Amino acid sequence: MFAQVERLPADPILGLIEAFNRDTNPNKIDLGVGVYKDAQGNTPIMRAVKEAESLLLAQETTKSYIGSHGDPLFAQHLLPLVLGADSPALQENRASLTQAPGGTGALRLAADFIKRTADNKKVWISNPTWPNHYAIFKAAGVEYASYGYVDTQSNELDFPAMLADLQQIPEGDVVLLHACCHNPTGFDLNQEQWQQVVQVLQERQLLPLVDFAYQGFGEGLEEDAWAVRLLAKQLPEVMITASCSKNFGLYRERTGAFIALARNQEDMEKVRSQLAVVARSNYSNPPAHGSSIVATILGSQELKPLWEEEVTEMRQRINTLRNDFVQALQPYGLADKFACVAQQQGMFSYSGLKPEEVAQLQKEFGIYMVSTGRMNIAGYNQQNLGYLCEAIASVCKAS
Repeated sequence: MFAQVERLPADPILGLIEAFNRDTNPNKIDLGVGVYKDAQGNTPIMRAVKEAESLLLAQETTKSYIGSHGDPLFAQHLLPLVLGADSPALQENRASLTQAPGGTGALRLAADFIKRTADNKKVWISNPTWPNHYAIFKAAGVEYASYGYVDTQSNELDFPAMLADLQQIPEGDVVLLHACCHNPTGFDLNQEQWQQVVQVLQERQLLPLVDFAYQGFGEGLEEDAWAVRLLAKQLPEVMITASCSKNFGLYRERTGAFIALARNQEDMEKVRSQLAVVARSNYSNPPAHGSSIVATILGSQELKPLWEEEVTEMRQRINTLRNDFVQALQPYGLADKFACVAQQQGMFSYSGLKPEEVAQLQKEFGIYMVSTGRMNIAGYNQQNLGYLCEAIASVCKAS
């Protein structure tokens, strides 16, 4: 049987990791993989996480299953972080959280839930988006299409095109939205634009599915949740996928959540019953360690402020790197060309580099990024910024 199995090409980003690891260039830089890195190029374990793990090691009494919906304490603390402590949905008991193996697992829960309960509905995804969005919905058998988001000629957010496309979506379909720190572009909507999006969602009776993977990496933990909370207040039904990979640094612990807001508590219980079945058939029970860390931190008067401080440090470092990148290109006359990098938010940037320039950077300089020009801002540091900008100037001049 295995002899007949077709060999598939590597995932674009995972393939970059393999190519980077094989590269012998001592100056190589990995701007492809989507993990936060500190000034030394490491993905550190946060201090608050280490403290929480020490507490868990001393206090944990069982390794039993935690149930298909996950750790209740995780839900108790994460829901207010996402929706706000004063959320009407929480007060009215019409919000439900199902723990999932990372934000990706939460998206798969959403996809399977849509397939089970609204099989004839299509999911509309921004163009561009995180490539795995397409793979997840395809694997679940959910039909999808795209709406405009970026003007590829000017490398700018194209909000008029986005709004026009949303206004043409059939009533009742699902719209996938990035809450903040849009992956892969870094272009985010402002509050006025979000208000216009909500109006279209209301008029067209569209169901939002909000990918909330980077809370705290844009403007702040509260500020980044503004759009999510607006949707939750203005719309009767909302789906949210949250990830703790970036803001808690729990990449390998696979800690995320699918949050559903229903019209009332009765509808929420129906949704919750469906999600229990979906989770059971996917992975039965989610892993407990990461959710226990999150619950411990958010429930601690000592650890929560420490964690908030660390998230602020990471966000400020990313924003500094964005500005430093543009300034470092000034001597080459490229500061205006790449000014968008300083205006974007989050870990990723749609740099505007063309596929052939990206290929040249990899071949000649050992600088790796996705062919679209998306680069991980946290992937470079003050030590290699000069080398990076010199290489970019070289390929831009050549093209």
